[in-house]
Amino acid sequence: MWLLVPFVILPIVEIALFIQVGGAIGILPTITLVLLSAVLGATVMRRQGAMAMLDVQRAMNEFRDPTAPMAHGALIMIAGVLMMVPGLFTSAIGVLLLIPGVRTLVMGWMGRRVRVVGGARGNRARTSDSDFAGDFPSGFGRGRGPSGEGVIDGEYSVQDDPPAPVREGLTDGRPGGRPGNSGWTRH
Repeated sequence: MWLLVPFVILPIVEIALFIQVGGAIGILPTITLVLLSAVLGATVMRRQGAMAMLDVQRAMNEFRDPTAPMAHGALIMIAGVLMMVPGLFTSAIGVLLLIPGVRTLVMGWMGRRVRVVGGARGNRARTSDSDFAGDFPSGFGRGRGPSGEGVIDGEYSVQDDPPAPVREGLTDGRPGGRPGNSGWTRH
């Protein structure tokens, strides 16, 4: 039912605003205002969208949480789209979303309504490098499984080195020690 609101109510609001604003400032200035809004929206999407992507990359390079820059970038893109839609009400909402304080309020409002479902089993947040020390009790190659219950063990064996000519790439290891076709190239 709530999906019908934008498709039924929004056009009525836009038409009413066109009539009111057109009656107050005239038809040509109203059309010019809508066209300028569309051009500004396209410019915002191109410039601010690229800046938002740079903010996300910078956050990831600095090992910070990229969700805030991603949310700001998404809201900036939504603002650009709303400004490109022909209408005064949608353009006004788009202009409001360009204000960083308004975006922060919208993100807070949306954050209260988002619910995280699921997640990794047995994982815990790590706050420092010292937290990793407990997962490797006796050396390299041992750690805790995903459920935190066991240790993964491995075995290894030491093999003798191949003869010196094979190690140095002089032969392919065939008897007689002569150079030959290794199988990697055609002769």
